[in-house]
Amino acid sequence: MLQCIFLISDSGEVMLEKQLTGHRVDRSICAWFWEQVLVQGDSIKLPPVIASPTHYLFQIARDGITFLACTQVEMPPLMAIEFLCRAADVLSDYLGGLNEDVIKDNFVIVYELLDEMIDNGFPLTTEPNILREMITPPNLVSKVLSVVTGNSSNMSNTLPGATASCVPWRTTDPKHSGNEVFVDLVEELDAIINRDGALVKCEVYGVVQVKSQLPGLPDLTLSFANSSILNDVRFHPCVRYRPWESQQIMSFVPPDGEFKLMSYRVKKLKNVPIYVKPQLSSESGTCRISVMVGIKNDPGGKTIDNVTLEFQLPPAVLSADLTSNHGTVNILQDKTCSWLIGRIPKDKAPSMSGTLMLETGIERLHYFPTFRVGFRIMGIALSGLKIDKLELKNLPKQPYKGFRALTKAGEFDVRS
Repeated sequence: MLQCIFLISDSGEVMLEKQLTGHRVDRSICAWFWEQVLVQGDSIKLPPVIASPTHYLFQIARDGITFLACTQVEMPPLMAIEFLCRAADVLSDYLGGLNEDVIKDNFVIVYELLDEMIDNGFPLTTEPNILREMITPPNLVSKVLSVVTGNSSNMSNTLPGATASCVPWRTTDPKHSGNEVFVDLVEELDAIINRDGALVKCEVYGVVQVKSQLPGLPDLTLSFANSSILNDVRFHPCVRYRPWESQQIMSFVPPDGEFKLMSYRVKKLKNVPIYVKPQLSSESGTCRISVMVGIKNDPGGKTIDNVTLEFQLPPAVLSADLTSNHGTVNILQDKTCSWLIGRIPKDKAPSMSGTLMLETGIERLHYFPTFRVGFRIMGIALSGLKIDKLELKNLPKQPYKGFRALTKAGEFDVRS
């Protein structure tokens, strides 16, 4: 049972406090927690579960906002962490992202959402589609009405249709103009390549996104051709565990609209789709830099686009003169060099070269930058995961089924 939830900014300010039980938790626990953050340098480096002198603390960090939950009684830690992740997802979906200004501008909606999502310290309603029927997402019209009428509440006067349904995440009789279901595989590739060009780390984090516009109470079954490669799977509450544990089949009654059916990880991939070859030589107060980017492994004939390369100029660099044969190079005010490549052409490899001028008295660089690479590949999942089939039952007629795949770069770092 959770007793309190705090939302803390990246400067340590308590932006929001939600007491969940009759036993009040003092804000001094946040000061103790922030001392641990300052010791580690970042809340991401702290473990998700921390035992303080007076409470058990559960914390996650999203976009500079720390979600901190407290309790004095023992409870399943995974349930607490899962609820905080769910709360962060719902708030990000409602508010169009998470940051300090957004939270402060929408205090009322954040409080209303937490009121519905947790009851007396226990998770209650966490499905975004049902919450949208209870609490209207913020928009310009609602803000104008709140100013004119003086009523800042977005709560609906009627109960959502799911309260009369046998499944709490689906309304009793959803109505749609279409009869369709779409399944998207969205993957992020995390990789670290050392200065010798060797692959140190290569993993894929993926999610299965579903958009369902089906009538009645459909029963869906989704299976993969190679589910054995999946690790650390995490399911939406609608998924039945027994079919997955016995046959690696996902059986579920879907929520109405868009939702994340499953997340997963695929470990120890051996190939990356692009290569980055940096060369740096430093002497006599200058540094020559040359970076070449190209296609390393053909991703099934798919196009690699939205390619970017960024790196932080070393502190000893006074100025930079960089040019490229493809795309544009920009030096930002925080000394970040951003190379916007776009689509990699197949007839030539894009390259960037130039000179970095060092501070007076410094002959050569002792610190070389790490290059952060971004890209997108439509129509392919680099993990190799493939959907075998999607079966639908309890429907008057067969709907349209669509499948897509997308891979993009996560933390793709190349060391020089």
